Amino acid sequence: MASEKTPFGAPVALEINGELDLHTFRPSELAPLLKDYLDACRGRGILSLRIIHGKGQGVQRERVHHLLQKCPFVSSFRLAPPQSGGRGATLVELKPSVESQVF
Repeated sequence: MASEKTPFGAPVALEINGELDLHTFRPSELAPLLKDYLDACRGRGILSLRIIHGKGQGVQRERVHHLLQKCPFVSSFRLAPPQSGGRGATLVELKPSVESQVF
């Protein structure tokens, strides 16, 4: 499990299962959280993810998309279809890690 610090300093355990819910995080917390979570998923061979950022005004979504565009091991991302969260979630495909490509 990955952990991130809350505003109160206590770490929050995150299950590494390919679904990350960002409702409790601020946009300023997203860069390190997203990087660590993507790294952890990739290291476990989880290459298809769903990031739940909520619909709201789109601040979290825009920040997530900006960070995903800059990430070298993201092969693609798109808004989820309506049955998977629509504009409140983003589906991400990661490139496999070098370690997982060893034959």
